[in-house]
Amino acid sequence: MAVDEAYMQMALEEARAAEHGGEVPVGCVITIEDRVLARAANRTIADCDPTAHAEMVALRAAAAAIGNHRLLGTTLYVTIEPCAMCSGAILQARVARLVYGADDPKGGAVRSCFAVFEHPRVNHRVEITAGVCAEEAAALLQTFFAARR
Repeated sequence: MAVDEAYMQMALEEARAAEHGGEVPVGCVITIEDRVLARAANRTIADCDPTAHAEMVALRAAAAAIGNHRLLGTTLYVTIEPCAMCSGAILQARVARLVYGADDPKGGAVRSCFAVFEHPRVNHRVEITAGVCAEEAAALLQTFFAARR
């Protein structure tokens, strides 16, 4: 659990960087064998790209780093429960493990709104650990959105 918390702290750093850039504060880190392959923050506004969620940006960077679209044996850390798009990309990339912070009751596709990874026809299984640094991740998002209301 200490390793998960350390990598989640890196993801939270990315989320804070996103917030400073005017983006929704979500951060992601992808590791393999205790080595960081990629770190990323939300870039949807900066890139004018609705697919530039932190997970998607990190998946692209990790795939480029290893020279393969399959990210076998990797762990993806993200500060909030992935949406349907990001969950689908995690499956396509064959990520071995997903660790996330806060649940997303409005769009989470791991267990809150959908359970993408549990569908019986999905041809890849992802080990899931939820709730790592959840309070800190949730507080970042709540503060961000409260300031915009």
